[in-house]
Amino acid sequence: MRQTYNPGMKITLSPSERRALRARAHALEPVVMIGDQGLTSAVIRESERSLKAHELIKIRAAGEREDREKWLEELANALHAAPVQHIGKMLVLWRENPDLAKARAKALQPPPKKKTPRLTRQQEEAMASRTTRRRTKSK
Repeated sequence: MRQTYNPGMKITLSPSERRALRARAHALEPVVMIGDQGLTSAVIRESERSLKAHELIKIRAAGEREDREKWLEELANALHAAPVQHIGKMLVLWRENPDLAKARAKALQPPPKKKTPRLTRQQEEAMASRTTRRRTKSK
């Protein structure tokens, strides 16, 4: 079971978790762009906001491959996130949001069963007499 989110802890993903996150990220559009100025504090702030809102984000990065690899590692360290994928000019980061995790867990729980109201003695007797009448009529 995965440990809960701790801002100081480095997140590592198992290959199966990484595969599942890559599959989820496939349909996403980039929410942050790294332009010609590279990795700036504004990019880090926007990435932080996006991670809080979505957990899994896609970032489009301009520049050379070595720069993009360095930016992915820097972003992961600065945001305490797990680098999921770097393919072409796309970077994918994931960090669990405790609030969203609680909401997901709650949504997965089955709805509580409705309690049947307790019957009074008179209601129980009336129910019992109805069932015996039905049985005797059908014979």
